[in-house]
Amino acid sequence: QVQLVESGGGSVQAGGSLRLSCAASGIFSTNAMAWFRQAPGKEREFVAVFRRSGTTTYYTDSVKGRFAISGDNAKNTVYLQMNSLKPEDTAVYYCAASKSYYSWIYRYMSPETFDYWGQGTQVTVSS
Repeated sequence: QVQLVESGGGSVQAGGSLRLSCAASGIFSTNAMAWFRQAPGKEREFVAVFRRSGTTTYYTDSVKGRFAISGDNAKNTVYLQMNSLKPEDTAVYYCAASKSYYSWIYRYMSPETFDYWGQGTQVTVSS
């Protein structure tokens, strides 16, 4: 069965850094992988996406310049490097994979676009 497993979360001080990893297992094809996050009492929100076609990336405004999404094809793993962390970044972070290709990158901002999800990893940023 297809599985996505996140790791790398933890507790850091404001201004610190973390690198999240998402390891994929099982046989499936993906056109895009993304990170979403969900804070207490909030909706699950888009953070970043990597689309293989054109190596296109897109980030939500609040993390632009601070976060970077990347992948390692040999390890079948996607990463989220998070720098200059702020308390408002505190959330459970989820990895997601989409089998579908969309030319309009903004389509991947919607959770319904994604077919597979990880279990989530907690990120806590203290001030």
